[in-house]
Amino acid sequence: MTAASSSAVPRSLRLAVLLSGSGRTLDNLLDWIAAGRLAGRVETVVSSRSDVRGILIAERAGITVHVLPRADATVAAWSATIFDRCRAAGADLVVMAGFLHLVEIPADFTGRVINIHPALLPAFGGRGFHGMHVHRAVLARGCTVSGCTVHLVDNEYDHGRVLLQRTVPVLADDTADSLAARVFAAECVALPEAINRIASAAPA
Repeated sequence: MTAASSSAVPRSLRLAVLLSGSGRTLDNLLDWIAAGRLAGRVETVVSSRSDVRGILIAERAGITVHVLPRADATVAAWSATIFDRCRAAGADLVVMAGFLHLVEIPADFTGRVINIHPALLPAFGGRGFHGMHVHRAVLARGCTVSGCTVHLVDNEYDHGRVLLQRTVPVLADDTADSLAARVFAAECVALPEAINRIASAAPA
């Protein structure tokens, strides 16, 4: 193998996926992995709820699942438990995939946690801006463009450095549902693309 061909092969990242709901984003990542298009593999899934479809998706794929509701724990204690599971799985990268909580990022995971947000940050970000709330707000503002953002996660809602954005048009007859579908289609490409970029930049 030549040096040029060797450098063109990205490292396969070990992923920990955090979720709180249907697991659509996890499902999409697994599809990309199965197709050989994602430079990563999901080692573990952490769910903040026990009654969500995302758990079933992970279990059917043979992925270890940890159900970790916050309950009465402090944010610090809960975050430490979550990242202990990620650390034990050897995760190179933690992917928030519909994970609707603020956590404290430990020092060893700084710069190694990403999130996908259904708007063009910094617009329509922050506490309370998630899911359909975002799309309704975009329509109410009269925006003609929306999209999605992959960003690094820090200790503030939707605040970390933007890694990648994809835009979609907002149509005159859009509802929150139709706009959400268009944005999610963009998310399905943006998140794997961002992970592949990170894998390409990671040391072998």
